[in-house]
Parts: sequence; structure tokens; C-alpha cells
Amino acid sequence: MPIEFVNLAEDAGLTKPSLGSQLRRFAARKPTSEDRLFFTEQLALLLETGTALLTALQSLRKQIGKPAMAALIDDLIDNVTEGNTFSHALSKHPELFSATYINLVAAAESGGFMHRVLEELVNMEEKREELRSTVSSALSYPGFLLVFSFAVVIFVLVAVFPKFADLFEGIQDELPVTTVFLMGVSRVLLAHWVAILIGLAAVVIILVWWFRTETGIEFIDRVKMRTPLLKGIFIQVYLIQSLRVMGLSMANGVSVPDTLVSCREVVSNKSFQDFLNRVEKKVSEGAGFAIGFMETDFIPVTVKQMISTGEESGNLPKVLGRISEYYERELNKRLATFARTIEPLMLVFMGGVVGLIVSSLILPIFKLSQSV
Repeated sequence: MPIEFVNLAEDAGLTKPSLGSQLRRFAARKPTSEDRLFFTEQLALLLETGTALLTALQSLRKQIGKPAMAALIDDLIDNVTEGNTFSHALSKHPELFSATYINLVAAAESGGFMHRVLEELVNMEEKREELRSTVSSALSYPGFLLVFSFAVVIFVLVAVFPKFADLFEGIQDELPVTTVFLMGVSRVLLAHWVAILIGLAAVVIILVWWFRTETGIEFIDRVKMRTPLLKGIFIQVYLIQSLRVMGLSMANGVSVPDTLVSCREVVSNKSFQDFLNRVEKKVSEGAGFAIGFMETDFIPVTVKQMISTGEESGNLPKVLGRISEYYERELNKRLATFARTIEPLMLVFMGGVVGLIVSSLILPIFKLSQSV
């Protein structure tokens, strides 16, 4: 049986779900990545024990209680029963199964090593979730401190400063500049809080809408790739995601063009996708896989050299996997260093804000006590 690779971006007819599938999924919530992980892990286990694919799917259907996932497995069973390949059945559910997933399954169907590929997909999914969790935890703490600091400042301006307004009225000319400024901000907040809330809500809605447009997405992607502190982190994240998919796909017989299509789906950054397009163009021109990496500025020199060596030696899939593992370890170290550095900086920032507010209240009180 020939290998059936699926390009989700181009083969629209292949990915169109059947009417029965559409009706079943309309009445149920969409499956999640956790459902996909459970499905893949259990299916790999059943196939490893020698269970036939259709029997394994039917057995899995009995274990699934979630209506959306049950409907999806029913659709897979129907397609396999009709004589379609498993990868073809999966391609009708692109919202859950990526091009990487489908192309690897297509290669495994021809090679007869389906359970090994599914196990590798489970491993890749777990590593992806671990990477996402690591990045989120490293960035969430600074974000929390910023929001908390902002909330404290607003509370002090709205609830504390107005109580001192009458007290400071007699020494208005002697008040520090910071006190005058903060009291002015306090009066504006109290007098126009409705308009300010409406304005902030409007700004948030406009920004959210704009960030979802093509122009906004491209702007955010450029910021990620050019901001000094964030650039190195995001480049490593994208390299880990893309090189892991490349190594796994090529090692299991997926062609380079289909592998790059899968990578463009995994990495959502437009600038990085343009880089993958250049690599694909070089491959189609016969220039080689490594040339596209060599001609890209943001790719580290070490990566360029290792990929060039791997292509020349015929060990490119193994080299790509080793690079992704190396950069995953380096990223964990980098995020840990970032967290250790940002925490004291954020505490100093919060201390400065609190000190400014306290001094703006305490200094005028000292002047009042001296005049008395």
C-alpha cells in the first residue's frame, strides 16, 4: 500500500468531515489535547499487544465516556470499516489531529510500525506540554506581580488619598510634587471612574480584536523575534518545537516537504514560518536542507553547523532530535535563570512604588506636625 501523506492546507476535499460526523460533533463539546493524548496512548498499547486496528478502535470506544470523543471515534470506525486508511480517517478531524500526526500515521501504516509511531507521538505531546508549562510558569509570576502592584496603587489612590485631601488643604503650596500629582490622579479617578472604565474596556476590546487580525499577529510575531530579552527564549522554543517534529517525521519516512508543512502548523510565528518557507524553497530547488538554515540570521551558528554535518553524513533525523533535546535543556536553564533574576527586580520595583506612595503621604504629615 502506498504511503498517503496529507497536506491539510491544500487538500480541502480530503479533510471535509461527513454529514453524520458534523451532526454528532455539533451536539457535543470538542475533544481536547488531553483526549488526544489518552486516545493515542491507549491505541498504541492495544496495537503493541497485537490487537487489530478496527478491534482496538472499538475497544477504545467502550472506554470513552465523553460524547465529543465518542462521536469522533465512531466516525473513525465508520471510515476504517468502509475501507479507508486510518490516516485518511484522521484527516477528517484536523481540529484534533495535526498534519504531523496524520503524516506519521500514514508512514506507519505502510511500514507496519504503527504502535512505535504512536508511542513517539505520545512522547512528543508530553514534552510539548512540559515545555508549555515551563514557559508559562516562568512568565506568570512577573505578570502576577505587575497586576498586583497596579491593583494596590489603584486602591491607595481611590481609598486612601481622598481621606487626606482636607488635611493637606492648608499646606497646598508646601506639598511635594509626588503628593500633588498622586492627589490629582486620585481626584480624576473618583470623578470620572465610569468614563475611565468604559475607555479601558474599549481599549482592551480594540486591542484584542487587533491582535487577532493579520496585521496584529504579524506585529506580535515581530516583537517576539526582535525584543532583546524575549528573542532568545522564543527562538529556542520554536527551534525545539520544529526540530523535534522534523527529526521524528524524517526518521519515520515522511518527506521533507510534508515535514516542513507539519512544522509550519506547529510553530505559529509568521517570521519563523517564513524561514521554513525558505528552507522548503531551497529543498525544492535542489540546494539542500541545510542551505535555508545557513542563510537565516537568527538561527544559532551551532545549529547551522550540526544540521550541515548531519545532512552530509546522512544522520539528519538523529541530529535534529539531538539538537531539540539540547535546546530544551538549555531553555529550562535559561528560564530558571530568568525567574531567579526577575523576582528580585520585581520586588525592588514594587518596593519603589510602595515607597513613593508612603513618602507622598508621610512627608506632608511631618510638615503638618512641625507647623503645629
